[in-house]
Amino acid sequence: MNYTTPVDDLIRRRFSCRDYLPSPIPEVARRALGDAAAASGPGPLGTRPRFALIAATDDDATALRGLGTYGFIRGAQGFLVGAATADGAYLEDFGYRMEELVLVATDLGLGSCWLGGTFSRSSFSRRVGATDDERVPAVVAVGVMRDEARARRGFVRMTAGGDRRRPWDELFFDGGFQRPLTRAAAGVWADVLESLRLAPSASNKQPWRVVRAEGAWHLFLQRTAGYRSGAAKRFLHVEDIQRVDMGIAMCHFALAARAAGREGRWTVDPKLVAPPATAVYVASWRE
Repeated sequence: MNYTTPVDDLIRRRFSCRDYLPSPIPEVARRALGDAAAASGPGPLGTRPRFALIAATDDDATALRGLGTYGFIRGAQGFLVGAATADGAYLEDFGYRMEELVLVATDLGLGSCWLGGTFSRSSFSRRVGATDDERVPAVVAVGVMRDEARARRGFVRMTAGGDRRRPWDELFFDGGFQRPLTRAAAGVWADVLESLRLAPSASNKQPWRVVRAEGAWHLFLQRTAGYRSGAAKRFLHVEDIQRVDMGIAMCHFALAARAAGREGRWTVDPKLVAPPATAVYVASWRE
């Protein structure tokens, strides 16, 4: 993705907006975001999610009819919707590519809000033409923010802990999980890790953990105990949203690293670092 604003500024600017003007997204921004969604490529872990923007226009105010309503979202005039074949690292790749699009929306001056839920059998699924083998893990509401300052202070956002992030010593480690990584020790990577720390996550659980070891950065999923249990996923058809969160974290890390001139790629080698019993290895970033 090509952004007109430095990516670290976009990451710090973006927040979960829940209040929008009830008017269509301006045509230039709508076309740009729709084109970016259609052009999104395969994810870094090898699967190929696909995306589309469903939005009302001046000529078709009914484009969103039948998509349902969300009590804590007011006035959104568009939704980014994606579908992915349920195979391999499809959830991580979905989160990665969708977050790129969220930052495109931010770059265009639009507000956005991730929505997790049961979308694979919903009207969103039908709109994106999802096949029986595909899932719709999440959608993103987009639109023109009604009042950005007020939205940032919103009651739901405050109670959801939207501005609270875990401290460094709970997220980043050096050599293994026994030794926290300090900002000073991170050196030129401190800003990259901070961009990851600011990534959005479902219910603001921030399930990512990062270990620097063997010349690479290793990403782990620290599952939240009792969060959307296996039974809920089976009976309600809810996707493993914390895996989507990991893709969002990977996106922030990679974009911030490249913006800092540190080229690299995500690889998979789970034997490099031994995690605690509660953590699951996801991927490693190597320059």
